[in-house]
Amino acid sequence: MGKLRPKEGRGALWTGRGTPPGAGRGLYLLSCPSSSPSGILSLASGAAHCNPTPAFAFGAPSLRRGREPSERRAPAPRGPSATSLRRPSKVRRPTMPPPPPLLLLTVLVVVAARPGCEFERNPAGECHRPPAADSATCMDLQLRTCSDAAYNHTTFPNLLQHRSWEVVEASSEYILLSVLHQLLEGQCNPDLRLLGCAVLAPRCEGGWVRRPCRHICEGLREVCQPAFDAIDMAWPYFLDCHRYFTREDEGCYDPLEKLRGGLEADEALPSGLPPTFIRFSHHSYAQMVRVLRRTASRCAHVARTYSIGRSFDGRELLVIEFSSRPGQHELMEPEVKLIGNIHGNEVAGREMLIYLAQYLCSEYLLGNPRIQRLLNTTRIHLLPSMNPDGYEVAAAEGAGYNGWTSGRQNAQNLDLNRNFPDLTSEYYRLAETRGARSDHIPIPQHYWWGKVAPETKAIMKWMQTIPFVLSASLHGGDLVVSYPFDFSQHPQEEKMFSPTPDEKMFKLLSRAYADVHPMMMDRSENRCGGNFLKRGSIINGADWYSFTGGMSDFNYLHTNCFEITVELGCVKFPPEEALYTLWQHNKESLLNFVETVHRGIKGVVTDKFGKPVKNARISVKGIRHDITTAPDGDYWRLLPPGIHIVIAQAPGYAKVIKKVIIPTRMKRAGRVDFILQPLGLGSKNFLHGLRRTGPHDPLGGASSLGEATEPDPLRARRQPSADGSKPWWWSYFTSLSTHRPRWLLKY
Repeated sequence: MGKLRPKEGRGALWTGRGTPPGAGRGLYLLSCPSSSPSGILSLASGAAHCNPTPAFAFGAPSLRRGREPSERRAPAPRGPSATSLRRPSKVRRPTMPPPPPLLLLTVLVVVAARPGCEFERNPAGECHRPPAADSATCMDLQLRTCSDAAYNHTTFPNLLQHRSWEVVEASSEYILLSVLHQLLEGQCNPDLRLLGCAVLAPRCEGGWVRRPCRHICEGLREVCQPAFDAIDMAWPYFLDCHRYFTREDEGCYDPLEKLRGGLEADEALPSGLPPTFIRFSHHSYAQMVRVLRRTASRCAHVARTYSIGRSFDGRELLVIEFSSRPGQHELMEPEVKLIGNIHGNEVAGREMLIYLAQYLCSEYLLGNPRIQRLLNTTRIHLLPSMNPDGYEVAAAEGAGYNGWTSGRQNAQNLDLNRNFPDLTSEYYRLAETRGARSDHIPIPQHYWWGKVAPETKAIMKWMQTIPFVLSASLHGGDLVVSYPFDFSQHPQEEKMFSPTPDEKMFKLLSRAYADVHPMMMDRSENRCGGNFLKRGSIINGADWYSFTGGMSDFNYLHTNCFEITVELGCVKFPPEEALYTLWQHNKESLLNFVETVHRGIKGVVTDKFGKPVKNARISVKGIRHDITTAPDGDYWRLLPPGIHIVIAQAPGYAKVIKKVIIPTRMKRAGRVDFILQPLGLGSKNFLHGLRRTGPHDPLGGASSLGEATEPDPLRARRQPSADGSKPWWWSYFTSLSTHRPRWLLKY
């Protein structure tokens, strides 16, 4: 193979046979090996040949396009009709005599038509090299921060014109990538890091550099920009989607493909088995994702999968949703979520939700009237694994070998069920203040100064996005159903009955699960969970043991959602042969629990013109816990049977009061609508007791008037100071590098 040496501004020097790379795009200086007596190279039909006979000077008419060497033996016609590489002249020029052979040491030629093509040809037959590919010398990828990229070779200079490993590793850009997961507290990790690696260590294949896709960058920026805003940091210049990234039609590649590697391909079921077959086995992360996506594909008209974020190690927190209109909130259709594997080594709940997803899909397709009615009237969200990183640690040890705590925490060594804001302490304080609201409590600002797991943030943002009514968190280690509050009213008391204002409703919800669970109803006190038998296998959380930062308390005090905790058994990582029995024990309990979301009342709050009133408060006399209407004005209030006085009110409107009777055997929510009339101009301060104490909620909580704001994902741990001083992270970068990354400053 010949060699191509660039000549500054004048083409390149080519030695060898065949077509010069990139032929057809400029002038080339060609030389032939010594075996060619004249040292002259001739071109014909897009190929280069060393010709033993001196043939031409630049612009000679014998170099016509499309001619074979044999065709050039006869003298070429002269004049305007002759096709040459020069523009035809109207003035006939005399023929220049060929120079002596000794003077023809080098010549400039123009490459002929249809050269060899390493890429695709366009419809016109021309060679098309993707603009996203540039020629380069490939070398092994040696950057530690980019070691998990989807490729193994890169080149220098990179897209930022860094010319060596040492320059890259000393750069502020590389330092930023190295600590990005810590700065953003796990958000957008490892997506942003891999995106940055595509710029600092570009992909090199077969002597060509490929650029990453622009749409991947734009999608990440839309999702991750709030995380940068939260720490008062500008979007990094080297992640400029238009400068360093390119379009799909230009031959780009997806730098995040490895994150999805092995998750797209489906696993074929054993031959002869129906599509409704459920494999009762443990599922790895990749297997879980494949099963959920396959299930959603089978029932595409009632199911879909979506991600609510990533774990600290970058695994998707994948949810499968079932609804008559997947992806959409329907008016007065209640929303339910079931969450498993919050502790990585408690795997039974993870498997139960994987089986439940397959069961709902199969039974719906088979025409099961109960399942069809459930999915047509309820929007169900299943998150089998909230802690996929911890699961990987536990699964490495395996069933029967896993310790009591190994894999319990996430990759940051955080217990996710102790990582939520402590709103229960604030509730106890507010409960003693007359007229203060003790529901929809905002998250205190000091909470964000602690270590908050990305999994925890994902759940909180999820809860702000969807108006959940009912929830269950599936655990392992005992056999009982517990309900809020989980934190004792007196912190020094490790066990103390601490009920919520909705104690009766929480007992009803807990019994909906326990009363149809065969093992929970087993009368033997020697069984797993036998010590809870006298309580009916349900217990107030704080009366069992008190802890703060739990997810169930947060659900109740920050949103409209009622959540219980289900302990599925004494073995946290059960052997595979026990999974089918576990499923049989919990299938009816799961379905019965989800159906209880239709207890109580539901309705729509509108003004006199029929316009929905969002964030209106629905109060029940005697229960000091209000719920609020969704953006469409609809609401759901879980209530036990009995007579209730229900009040609807909103800023600027007069109260509306209704008496509601809920029969004991009523299993469908009664509809109670409210039409609010505007207050007169001279009215005094409305909604006494509505005033909210405490700071603004960074996740989109209530304002000072109690109105929920739009979700504002995770604002700053530290806002810009009034004196114009640098953000808290600035000193870190300036201490590690002589180059001050002022491009990270927003002000």
